[in-house]
Amino acid sequence: MKRSGIIVALVAGCLVASSCASKKALQNCQNENKELTGQFQSTKEQLAASQARVTSLEDQLAQAKKDYAALQRSLDKSLANTTQNNVSIEKLVDQINESNQYIRHLVEVKTKSDSLNMVLTNNLTRSLSKEELKEVDVQVLKGVVYISLADNMLYKSGSYEINDRAGETLSKIAKIIMDYKDYDVLIEGNTDDVPISRENIRNNWDLSCLRASSVVQALQTRYGVDPKRLTAGGRGEYNPIASNSTAVGKQRNRRTQIIITPKLDEFMDLIGQAPED
Repeated sequence: MKRSGIIVALVAGCLVASSCASKKALQNCQNENKELTGQFQSTKEQLAASQARVTSLEDQLAQAKKDYAALQRSLDKSLANTTQNNVSIEKLVDQINESNQYIRHLVEVKTKSDSLNMVLTNNLTRSLSKEELKEVDVQVLKGVVYISLADNMLYKSGSYEINDRAGETLSKIAKIIMDYKDYDVLIEGNTDDVPISRENIRNNWDLSCLRASSVVQALQTRYGVDPKRLTAGGRGEYNPIASNSTAVGKQRNRRTQIIITPKLDEFMDLIGQAPED
């Protein structure tokens, strides 16, 4: 009986001890579960934040791709424009070069023309006597040689007939004209403003034209100048070089000009060589 009591006491003690151990284990499990639950919640929050960041990064990446595509299109367009501009610049450079060549050509032609005109003028003035130079004025203006002859050395008073003493001077001028075959010759008559009315001469227009025609015919028939190079024209009283209010002015205005110029067709050929642009 005593022995049975001991056994019961041992069993009861074991149960009590076992109960205490189970409570402690339960408490430990509960604590661990609570800790794990906290960690799980924190992890969920971190995961949500990470997902939000990933979404934001994906949006930024998509925008960056759009920006890159737009930049690439702009770059391609800029490259195309640059290529086109380079072509335009090259074309402009070619046009400038052509213009420069044409300008150099004009300068060469003008230099040659000026040189010829200077030689022509020098030859003419050297061939004239001191007395003749008093009544003959030779000038070069803008590449054209002007030989101005006073009316009293060329014509009979109030007439268009050439007088005898004009022959020697005209022969010298004719020789110069014939030496320079690449030039055309315009004979231009001019008068003062004093009205004239004679048989076959209605006014100063008629007188100036008839005087120019007389010089042209003399150059052709007496001195052998090719008539294809000659032109006769009259300007009446409307091209004065001095005032008609004085006798000296009237005398200066009564003149005949022999104008020696480069051939017009050669000049037009030169103009035809100009660049289009």
